[in-house]
Amino acid sequence: MNLAVIKYNSGNVCSILYALERLGKQAKVSDVPDVIRRADKVIFPGVGEASTAMAYLKERKLDKLIISLKQPVLGICLGQQLMCSFSEEGHVDCLGIFPQVVRKFNSQTHKIPKMGWNDIYNLKSSLFTGINESSYVYFVHGYYAECGVNTIATTNYIRPYSAAMQKENFFATQFHPEKSGDIGHKILENFIKM
Repeated sequence: MNLAVIKYNSGNVCSILYALERLGKQAKVSDVPDVIRRADKVIFPGVGEASTAMAYLKERKLDKLIISLKQPVLGICLGQQLMCSFSEEGHVDCLGIFPQVVRKFNSQTHKIPKMGWNDIYNLKSSLFTGINESSYVYFVHGYYAECGVNTIATTNYIRPYSAAMQKENFFATQFHPEKSGDIGHKILENFIKM
């Protein structure tokens, strides 16, 4: 199997590669369009800031490449947010795969960014085959995607929001499956088996 991890100015690539190695898989980290286009599966990770990440993607024409992909694509954390239509982080238009707006958490009573384990529920996709409702996964983020027609898992911190999304071949998680123990391992395995 040919796996590609999209290289751009975000962190988190090493932890994705280690998680894939635990599944017995190797991946190419690349920003070369032909390498990404030829992959059987593509992972679009991210830890960073939305407007600078979008600028980097546009500069290298990776924005157009990503939305043109036909194979299964998995966005993670910032990757999910960049797949939405707009982010309040830097007030930037994003890839527009999902019509949701990414909002900034605002609370006087909760710590922001949200860091730690939280449960996911209303699971609606083959991405969650073998995963029980209210399983716990690991989140680190200060912005969130609203719930909408593409929401395939929900979580609640301050308010309910999209823990995961899907539209056609595009999947995305706000949480980090690569840091979510056995549950995350199973989710990555489900994605690879698609």
